[in-house]
Amino acid sequence: MTASISFALSAANEATAPPERRGVARDGVRLLVTDVAARAQHHATFRELAVFLRRGDLLVANDSATIPAALLARRRDGTAFALHLSTKIADDLWIAEPRELREPLAEGERATLAEDANATFLAPADAAHPRLWYVLLNAAPPLDAFLARNGAPIRYRYVTEQFSLADYQTIFARVPGSAEMPSAGRPFTPRVLTSLRTAGIDLATITLHTGVSSPERHERPYHEWFDVSPATAAAVNATRLRGGRVIAVGTTVVRALESAYADGESIAASGWTELIVTPERGVHVVDGLLTGFHEPEASHLDMLRAFADAPLLERAYAEALDAGYLWHEFGDTHLIAPRHVKN
Repeated sequence: MTASISFALSAANEATAPPERRGVARDGVRLLVTDVAARAQHHATFRELAVFLRRGDLLVANDSATIPAALLARRRDGTAFALHLSTKIADDLWIAEPRELREPLAEGERATLAEDANATFLAPADAAHPRLWYVLLNAAPPLDAFLARNGAPIRYRYVTEQFSLADYQTIFARVPGSAEMPSAGRPFTPRVLTSLRTAGIDLATITLHTGVSSPERHERPYHEWFDVSPATAAAVNATRLRGGRVIAVGTTVVRALESAYADGESIAASGWTELIVTPERGVHVVDGLLTGFHEPEASHLDMLRAFADAPLLERAYAEALDAGYLWHEFGDTHLIAPRHVKN
């Protein structure tokens, strides 16, 4: 099933740089709150997040750190193209996306990288994601040092210049591995975390390494590596047992927590997930969602409809567009507040 929410996104609603470069604090971005029970929207700034949560709620964030996954590659004829690493399978085997190609790649083709390294394109990843390839990297180890010297954060056409890797990290970043920033966590600052603790709102983390999204291609998510620790599973279960609500900071957290669910409770789990959360499947662990604003007809909108129905989301997105909210990883935020406290 594809997303049923469609809208036109103008350039005026695209965040082209981090808010700090626009004179706005990280936690000063805007926050649209969709109240599911009241079927209404409220406007605020992100630093007011605690006002819209309740004592005993649990926020769960993604602690995956962004890697400099964009590389410059050259074909045998000398033409250059962008190579975006996406998902690490082994130290030298990745799923990656070649971009800006004039001619299609052939299986077995080798491209050169910096420092005499190279990348061999073994085969397309699968029929559902033809833009992605299995790529064998041959670079002097360790790879993270190679990427630090020669890679850059992935950016798309709406970001007008190259920003530092630090601009693509969240306050939770701990485990390197995401091709693109788990951006729902970007507006959090020490000031916001202090306000949450003061309000009696708890915090836990999961790890899910995000792959490339390529926003011009609205495909279903493919498999990603995740980890839900015993401590986080216990925190989720304790929150729900006492009637609190579990709020996911980003769609990646929803995917991880819902992948670590069995026999009516959250469990510790680690590995690859292919789970796609849809309205038909619903959610079993997560009660609410803090996220950014997603592209028109993006598959992530299906996940949002597991928390709020399409008419309510359409109204929220129309209001965000009219009010000048900003999209993408450096943009504004959207809290889909849970309907009620579970008993």
